[in-house]
Amino acid sequence: MPDLTSVSESVGALLKETGESLSVSESSCGGLISATLVAVPGASAYYVGGSVVYTRTGQQGLLGVPESAMEGIRASSEPYAQLNSRTIRERLGTTWAVSETGASGPTGNRYGDSAGHACIAVSGPVEKVITVETGDPDREANMWVFAKAALDLLEECVRESRG
Repeated sequence: MPDLTSVSESVGALLKETGESLSVSESSCGGLISATLVAVPGASAYYVGGSVVYTRTGQQGLLGVPESAMEGIRASSEPYAQLNSRTIRERLGTTWAVSETGASGPTGNRYGDSAGHACIAVSGPVEKVITVETGDPDREANMWVFAKAALDLLEECVRESRG
């Protein structure tokens, strides 16, 4: 397993350099994305806050997403990840937001996704959404893969926004 700092050191430095801010909404990573970000010294220069939205109740309570916004959207999907990313960005007033939702394992989720499935969204000046499929039932290994994929996608978007 990588150490916390090495996972987000690069994107943290980039956000500090650009003076931009970040918020996080994560699910199956259980706070790992946020932990890697705040492990970097000086993270308060860019990290505003995050939430672990593990259930629909959590999404309603922490993000304030109404039932009407969920019409035609299921959890652990790209539209759901995008909704959470846009919502946390708006609620915390940040330049960027990253969201992750998935099934870390060892089994799949109730929506029919297999273990090792995650959807990750970045919102900000550049928006992207990806799906990660590891095919691995190892819960902790998947959490690390998902966190790294989320931070890599965030860094890609931040770099793209700079031209």
